[in-house]
Amino acid sequence: MQEAIYETWRHVFKLDPERELSDEALDAICLSGTDALLVGGSTGVTYDNTVDLLSRIRRYEVPCALEVSSEEAAVPGFDHYFIPMVLNTERAEWIIGRQIEALRKWGTFIPWEETTAEGYIILNPRAQAAQATQASCELDDDQFAAHLYMADRLMRLPIVYMEYSGMFGDMERVRRARHLLTGARLFYGGGIDTAEKAQLAAQYAHTVVVGNALYDERLSAALSTVQAVRNTVLIK
Repeated sequence: MQEAIYETWRHVFKLDPERELSDEALDAICLSGTDALLVGGSTGVTYDNTVDLLSRIRRYEVPCALEVSSEEAAVPGFDHYFIPMVLNTERAEWIIGRQIEALRKWGTFIPWEETTAEGYIILNPRAQAAQATQASCELDDDQFAAHLYMADRLMRLPIVYMEYSGMFGDMERVRRARHLLTGARLFYGGGIDTAEKAQLAAQYAHTVVVGNALYDERLSAALSTVQAVRNTVLIK
């Protein structure tokens, strides 16, 4: 079986189509040595701003994937597509509802070999994604483990995404998650704005995602995370 495009990614920059990014900043990001760019956002993502960002990225050779958070933002031309499913919410629309509606309309047109489901566990209650999906972020250890078992062993999702967007997460919980997973790849995102934090996350997560730091006048610090992750060995 051919290896999935994301299985070798250690470092990823996440770009939000709604947020402004200068040509100079995008040039630095695309030439940074990151393994891939992930395009997506919790709010304000449209077809037009996604197409615009993709057209700017395509001047570079870096792999580029789209996280499809709404039907309107389903733009062709990306190297891969991720379909997020928020596991720690009671609102079914964020688990299968919106996905089913999109499949009803576009199922025959989806490039299935380049499409992957992500099981999101959102752990920062102040994050936009948590508020939009009404995620239950205050999970105790048993509840957290149960969500991992659901994603990895029952649903057999290829990716579990621990999302702390807006804050640096609990690295002990990231470590525990990695060791509870048997098949899924662990993505971690949230609060990584220094090389040191990137190294801590990269010890335990298969893939480290850096996003907000690119927009908060911390571009140089965000760029430093690429080499920091590359220099960090994943702890077994």
